[in-house]
Amino acid sequence: MKKTLIVIFVLLIISCKEKNISKISSAEKKEQVKDSLTTELNKIYKKGFMNGFSMAIVDKNGTLYNKGFGYADIKTKKPYTEHTIQNVASISKIVVGLALLKAQEMGFLELDDPINNHLPFNVSNPNYPEIPITIRQLVSHTSSINDTDFYWSKCYVLIDSLPDEDKKIMAVPDNFNPKENWLPLSEFLEKLLSKNGEWYNKEIFTDKEPNSTNQYSNIGSALCALIIESASKTPFNEFSKQHIFNKLGMNSSGWFFNEINRNNFTKLYSEKKEIPHYIGLTYPDGHLITSTNDLALLLSEIIKGFDGKGELLTKNGYKEFYKSQLTKEQVEKGDEDNLGIFIEKLNSNNVYGHSGQDPGVFTLMFFDPNKKIGRILIKNTESEKDEAHKAFWSVWNKMEEFQDKLR
Repeated sequence: MKKTLIVIFVLLIISCKEKNISKISSAEKKEQVKDSLTTELNKIYKKGFMNGFSMAIVDKNGTLYNKGFGYADIKTKKPYTEHTIQNVASISKIVVGLALLKAQEMGFLELDDPINNHLPFNVSNPNYPEIPITIRQLVSHTSSINDTDFYWSKCYVLIDSLPDEDKKIMAVPDNFNPKENWLPLSEFLEKLLSKNGEWYNKEIFTDKEPNSTNQYSNIGSALCALIIESASKTPFNEFSKQHIFNKLGMNSSGWFFNEINRNNFTKLYSEKKEIPHYIGLTYPDGHLITSTNDLALLLSEIIKGFDGKGELLTKNGYKEFYKSQLTKEQVEKGDEDNLGIFIEKLNSNNVYGHSGQDPGVFTLMFFDPNKKIGRILIKNTESEKDEAHKAFWSVWNKMEEFQDKLR
């Protein structure tokens, strides 16, 4: 009997050791995969077409890989890391979509409300004044509100005053306005869209009836943020911080430079020339300042939300978030893609998420709804060279190649 107990005890010990060895082996294999991925990405970086970038691979359980490459400041050789922050362009719209549905769950608004129920000024297409524009039309880009050249000429404002000597050595886009041109979101949109506005022009509206045609509109997404602000009586930047960033632990994220640690903000570049720091006056459409470390928390959350297990919204809230908003008539003929609530559903590539581009910025954040795994890539460099675009997409494709091995 004693010998039997001893044998059983020895077998249990051996079994436990084997399990531990198995666990260690699995962990070591993942580290080897990470090292291999890092080596491959370093090869792409060393081609010299991106000054600095960061990327993350994420699933519903959290971050699988997150690393920065290159420099946040070429002159000082400051590294670009997973904690480096920058504006991420239209990925920002995903936050607007989540905030909008949160506001609906809190009883402040309904998606099918006419926008004039909530705005501090009236907005209507002068070609169809009897047809109200709704919030849902804003999120599906069917509102008939057009991003005109005039809008683009006014929407970017410098954060700092720029001395003449800096203008000579920096890459300053023609449509960057001096910091003195700053306007609050509500005032800027009223000048553009209200009949009594200083900059009002009928060309800001298309000749298509509201809800008839899908046409991408940055102004429309900014209007959504203003509606949230007006309905909740809370500034949009505070609303999103309270109900999204704080909930997810996105502690390095914000909309304005006074909300973040500017020392962690990367320099932005056109090729090797520095672009001065700026903000969009319609900031919710593209000026979320964040890092891949924080974006990974957001992406993991919306992947969980796809399964109805997210923390920010109810199960029904996430169901609406991912529901296709465009009808067959509104989708271009032969196009399989669609939209959720400010989230792109690229069914042709089997990914959901959003991309973004602004001066010195190019970003991607998408996930596979079947595999429940996603990727984030942000860079601080713009370039018109074909080689630069190929390098960026090489990183993206290399991440896909390795992602399943990291689980």
